[in-house]
Amino acid sequence: MNLLFTALVTLLFSSFQNANFVQVNSAEAFVEGTSLVLEKDTYVTLTFRNNSAKSIPLIIPTVMNPNLSPFSNSGVTLKIGQKVFFKYKGKKRVLIEISKDNYDGEVLDVSKLLKQRKKAIDMK
Repeated sequence: MNLLFTALVTLLFSSFQNANFVQVNSAEAFVEGTSLVLEKDTYVTLTFRNNSAKSIPLIIPTVMNPNLSPFSNSGVTLKIGQKVFFKYKGKKRVLIEISKDNYDGEVLDVSKLLKQRKKAIDMK
């Protein structure tokens, strides 16, 4: 097993030995020839803030289902177009849809957004 691991590490190292690496804020990359090509604008980084005294359960498909602790901040990196859901009155509802123009680098008060969305749903 140890020999196999060593061979794999050697193979990977030799594959990237001559690559030109660029540091960017991205969660997705692939190798093309000997240079690293990165998809720069496909993800945004933001902070979810919970200013309430209650935990807030969220649903982020293919990513995670976090519970935001009371009076906490959680940094996340999400793909543009990703939807963040919450459950209300037995149904899964959209809280926000991630877009670069609206959310990149922002701190979102999730407890406030949640109150606004619930109010909008109740008005229908």
